[in-house]
Amino acid sequence: MATEHDTLDGFIGDFIERQPMFFVATAAEDGMVNVSPKGGEGTLVVLDDRRVAYLDLTGSGSETIAHVRALNRITLMWCAFEGPPMIARVHGTADVITRDQAEWEGMAARFPDKPGARAIIVVTADRISDSCGMSVPLMAYERDRDQLDRWARGKGKDGLRDYWERKNAQSLDGLPALLPHERV
Repeated sequence: MATEHDTLDGFIGDFIERQPMFFVATAAEDGMVNVSPKGGEGTLVVLDDRRVAYLDLTGSGSETIAHVRALNRITLMWCAFEGPPMIARVHGTADVITRDQAEWEGMAARFPDKPGARAIIVVTADRISDSCGMSVPLMAYERDRDQLDRWARGKGKDGLRDYWERKNAQSLDGLPALLPHERV
């Protein structure tokens, strides 16, 4: 049975910030539902009692950006793979901050400098909850992978812009994602 929380203050926010991995779920009105794993030290921060933000790194698609712009519903989920069992969820809406926006500089300063960072997703909670997580397996965290950072550095700025144009301009369903002025 889920327990709802009024804010991210206290143990729920602390739990969220300690997890090395989380999942993002989005959907547009029609088309596919998307679930993406996210992680990496320092790539998620609790901003205040109702908002979290994460660094959106270059990937093979850009479903989250497209879905947030099309319908703006999002759920983030964290599982305790180590220690006592627990699952936390934040259901809400999101804002997409891209490199061309004035807010980018101040918000990006909260995160590690990642060469493949293409956006920051700021989620405002409509519902914050936790549940038991007793069926989540115990697994040991070893370390963050560095392949994405090495790949992005190897591409360079021009290579990333080209990749974003070819692979991140629209979702799998053809919805607009990273717009031309945002691929900077």
